[in-house]
Amino acid sequence: MKFTDFQAKLKRDLQESGKRLSEGPGYEDPGQLPALILAYVGDAVFSLHVRSAMLSVESNKVQLLHTLLARMASAPMQARALYELETAGLNDLEQAVVRRGRNAKGRIPHNSTVAEYRSSTALEALLGYLYLNGQQEKLQQILGQTVEFMCSVMASEMEGKA
Repeated sequence: MKFTDFQAKLKRDLQESGKRLSEGPGYEDPGQLPALILAYVGDAVFSLHVRSAMLSVESNKVQLLHTLLARMASAPMQARALYELETAGLNDLEQAVVRRGRNAKGRIPHNSTVAEYRSSTALEALLGYLYLNGQQEKLQQILGQTVEFMCSVMASEMEGKA
């Protein structure tokens, strides 16, 4: 595709999307969305939750907040957190969403293994599913457990370096 054709297509898509976006959600059942779309939404939910929570810890040092978020949003850390959640117990529907997320095919970043990437995608898919399905209480419970676990791991790692 030539670049000018690409630009024309992008312009048409943006015009159509603007109309659809103003109409609200374009889905009826979040469970029918592809796992990578659920993970895309879950990544945003996780990021916003951590950013908001971190404001109570440190509100003046953006670089510190970014560093903490980057560590918590890393595939290895999210994979460890998912393992803890699964050990604590998820219901059948949540396990099915996690399975779908884990089986989703995506591009694996260089700083993680295939297993870590797939597990982190599974965690994000679960968060996205809960958010889009309006299960705020369960979402907040899982986010709380996840962040608490991650903070504990990071604190333990820092003790080992001191």
